[in-house]
Amino acid sequence: MLALMLLAWPAQSWAATVGSKAFTEGIVLGEILTGTLNAAGVDATHRAGLGGTRIVYEALKGGDIDAYVDYTGTISGEILAGRRASTDETMRAALREDGIGVTGSLGFENTYAIAMRRDRAEALGIATLSDLRAHPGLTLVFSNEFLSREDGWPLLRGRYSLPQTNARGMEHELAYRAIGSGAIDATDVYTTDANIPAYGLTVLRDDLKVFPEYQAVILYRLDLPAGAVGALKRLEGRIDVARMQAMNAGVTLHGKTEQAVAAAFLQDGSGTAPPADGLWRRLARTTAEHLTLVAISLGAAIIVAVPLGILAFRRPRLGQAVLAAAGVAQTIPSLALFVFMIPLVGIGGPPALIALFLYSLLPIIRNTHAGLSGIPASLRESAEVLGLPRGVVLRRIELPLAARSIMAGIKTAAVINVGTATLGALIGAGGYGQPILTGIRLADTGLILEGAVPAALLALVTQGLFELAERRLVPRGLRLPRQAPDA
Repeated sequence: MLALMLLAWPAQSWAATVGSKAFTEGIVLGEILTGTLNAAGVDATHRAGLGGTRIVYEALKGGDIDAYVDYTGTISGEILAGRRASTDETMRAALREDGIGVTGSLGFENTYAIAMRRDRAEALGIATLSDLRAHPGLTLVFSNEFLSREDGWPLLRGRYSLPQTNARGMEHELAYRAIGSGAIDATDVYTTDANIPAYGLTVLRDDLKVFPEYQAVILYRLDLPAGAVGALKRLEGRIDVARMQAMNAGVTLHGKTEQAVAAAFLQDGSGTAPPADGLWRRLARTTAEHLTLVAISLGAAIIVAVPLGILAFRRPRLGQAVLAAAGVAQTIPSLALFVFMIPLVGIGGPPALIALFLYSLLPIIRNTHAGLSGIPASLRESAEVLGLPRGVVLRRIELPLAARSIMAGIKTAAVINVGTATLGALIGAGGYGQPILTGIRLADTGLILEGAVPAALLALVTQGLFELAERRLVPRGLRLPRQAPDA
């Protein structure tokens, strides 16, 4: 069944696929790489905002993408942690073992730093990271990746012997708004972030020089055609810090799209960027992607879950195990389940389909079991007296009597599925989650509504369609009576 689900997802036929992490700079650079490859005659496309370092790197190793931009400090300290890759030579050798090559620097460094609002830092007399030791009560909020990665908060806290124990995780772009409003005292930043001057922040000096060098480089698969690799290497040294910060500002401060900013960079003849889609074209694409995710996963869940519900009713001991297993699947956080699936089936549609399939099982199994259990024993006894075979009893008596409960379970699963499918955008599955995540990153309410409103409408339409289906499939005498309007 899962194999059919994976086959049903549209096959990719692109010659090269560029990936990017889920932050503005990564997406801008992903667009530049894509345009550069297209100009070199490589049919390239961009899968933007795939998530954090581990997700994107695993996608590169697995062949789901062919190239993306990362940083030398992240490569040695996070991707190759424990593999003794502290020098450029050892880093390149370790990457080759994974089938990955690396270009030279694009021309700029984007290192981690800790920032505070300038007025707050001056009031407390904080200028360096060492100064944080004297203020254990500060509210520290970091991006979730920085909070857990070895070269992030754990390294910083250990080397500086920082007393703060209340550090929490938050989406990077939301943390900027929080520190700008004074809700938090400090957060992690990238030194090329345009938001640093925009929010009046001051970067605390890394006086112990804990953070390693973070030169921007392109990681690519070694099986990428030589012409494509050559095109990517022509970007070496082309982007300095000022240019990168200006491109970031174009998106985050001036409301330009990543595609438009990349196109401006590529106008010197080194590449071409595709035109941005209009609103209705974007809606058509995200709707098709969302419906594909929901329809395939829900259809597969119905085919599997209804028989499992019947089995759970017929064999009570086995039924408890089936319900328990479906319940456990329901409790696994969706993002964790996506990450578990990536090494097995890659990124995009397949892991999202599997996750949605698993989340749809419990309400259908439970309602099928409950519907069959609620049938009066006298009806079954009458069927036995008449000598009807068990299969006939199931088709002609039990399933029609349990139909209302089964349909309610399917309807519940469908509505949950529509909402949960938005999270598929975290791993490149598209759908309505794509504009929502982009809107959160850019603080663009219009983009958030572009995904949230259609998702809500689709949930309402789905519920209405299943109610109509219930009227056709459930015998008239078993339908819920309509309530008379209040006088």
